[in-house]
Amino acid sequence: MAQGKLIVLEGIDGSGKSSQYRRLCARMEREQIAYNHIVFPRYEKDSSALIRMYLAGEFGKNPSDVNAYVASTFYAVDRYAAYKTEWGKLYEAGGLILSDRYTTSNAVHQGAKCPESELPAFFNWLSDLEYGKMGLPEPDLVIYLDVDLETAIRRMRRREEKNHTSADIHEKDIAYLERCLKTANLAASYYGWTRIPFQKDGKERDLLEKNDEIYEAILSCIQK
Repeated sequence: MAQGKLIVLEGIDGSGKSSQYRRLCARMEREQIAYNHIVFPRYEKDSSALIRMYLAGEFGKNPSDVNAYVASTFYAVDRYAAYKTEWGKLYEAGGLILSDRYTTSNAVHQGAKCPESELPAFFNWLSDLEYGKMGLPEPDLVIYLDVDLETAIRRMRRREEKNHTSADIHEKDIAYLERCLKTANLAASYYGWTRIPFQKDGKERDLLEKNDEIYEAILSCIQK
């Protein structure tokens, strides 16, 4: 059976990931590169019910009220459902999948609840759960968008004002977001993700410059 390519964009809230993802999708369509796109979590699907309850604070008002292992299963189930009903057959037939978040987000957002000394064990458990026990494919390329905490918070608050939305329990907890950023950098090193630096010569990089770098990394991956 042919196997496709799975490429993942990852970053903490406010990293600019969604903006880059939209630009990548539009660019690949212009270049007539055949692919399928998916965004996690899939809030509109029944399989995300526990995620929605968790983020709304129904299991506790703080992220730490639900431990990393329990919360990870909520997100893993949504990915399993997506693989079985939406993109698995295309991937298994050799198709290209571009994903906004994936198992990598559990590593970042749930790993942030673990002491640093326990992270390797958690990362291994997570890989075994989703790739081993659940049979989800491992990414061929994970692109990690770096950012600093101040910029991430500013972008999130601006998005909330623009969309007239309120922050979930992850986005409200600044100390938790800071831990997520630290954990994301540790995960990127541990798993060997491709980093896209936030700054160049001490200044924030241009969005289009970063998009070019991401696009070139994707082309290099799919041409292998």
